Amino acid sequence: MAGTKRDAVVVGGGIAGLAAACSLLRQGWNVTVLEQARRFAEVGAGLALTPNGLSALSSLGLDAPARGAGHPVQMAGTQDHRGRWLVRIPSGSVRRPPPTAYGIHRKELHRLLLASAQGATLLPGARVVGIDPGRPDGPRAVVFCASDKGDLALDADLVVAADGLRSACRQQLAPASAPRYSGKSAWRGVVREFPAAADGFAVRWGPGTEFGALRIGAGSVYWYGYTFSEEGQRWADEKDAAMEHFAGWAEPVPSLIRGTPPAVILRHDVYALAPALATYVYGRAVLIGDAAHAMVPTLGQGANSSLEDGACVGLLIARAVNEGASLAAALGSYDARRRPRTQRIARRSATAGRLGADLRAPAGVAARNALLRLLPGSLAARAGSSVVAWRAPA
Repeated sequence: MAGTKRDAVVVGGGIAGLAAACSLLRQGWNVTVLEQARRFAEVGAGLALTPNGLSALSSLGLDAPARGAGHPVQMAGTQDHRGRWLVRIPSGSVRRPPPTAYGIHRKELHRLLLASAQGATLLPGARVVGIDPGRPDGPRAVVFCASDKGDLALDADLVVAADGLRSACRQQLAPASAPRYSGKSAWRGVVREFPAAADGFAVRWGPGTEFGALRIGAGSVYWYGYTFSEEGQRWADEKDAAMEHFAGWAEPVPSLIRGTPPAVILRHDVYALAPALATYVYGRAVLIGDAAHAMVPTLGQGANSSLEDGACVGLLIARAVNEGASLAAALGSYDARRRPRTQRIARRSATAGRLGADLRAPAGVAARNALLRLLPGSLAARAGSSVVAWRAPA
């Protein structure tokens, strides 16, 4: 395959899919991106770009624009719902400052990726109805989709399935794995012109509930509240429901919710993929992002691990093929390097929830809080850095 320009079809125009498209374009591949929605857009509020996500963006030439579009945030530690510190991450020193994350609106991150992917053929309104994954050493893959332009059959050297939690590609290629409800849902919102928020990011834990807030711009704050809920439960007024749930929490929690326009408050049930996939590779198709390893958000790694995946599609697959490796070897290398890491993050995210904000019984909450107060902040910082210290392959 060396010396020949290759074709890739990316299914899904979200963060993972566009990151993959950008990475493939940088390796000189022809790229087509299929998006089921009628336009390429991101639904959501904010997120924290941790050092690993920034490294992935750096490999795409987008780390500086992402930093410019976001706001620097220092990880501060964990508090209880009364605002009392349970574990505080030290501010560090000039020689070893704590890791800096960048708060950014999802729409801003998506906008940057979409602009960088303009060299691809972008097909909105294209719903995948079937996939023939082909074989790495044999027939090319074919993606079948229905679109405004009629039924399409697109063949490719590589298919990147980045079509999210309810991936149509995964449903066909690995039907035994499916989204499983976590038992919790999350409110999310963005407040404009909120001067009281600090630049540090401290997670707050109450009984069965987690709350966090971080700046995503000079005058904007993203917040989330993650708590137990019946699957599919909806409230007539989500803002009132959030205000009631967080009544009695220390400031700025009530003020953040109160200051958020009702129309921009979102709530989504949270799912994780189960059982974990035995492989991310099926013929010439590779699953990435939530399609491969949807996880609960307790470590804040859903988008960051998706950016890693997208960057590695180009760095581990396309680049290797360009340099003369077989597609089978390149896909095998991708699976060997990405699947253990992302599934480990998914397991750690689930464990962090069970031992953290999932606890509701007063005795369990009290024991957890007492243990956390004994934990040195430097140790907590090192534990977190083991996840975010990832760097894109050179």
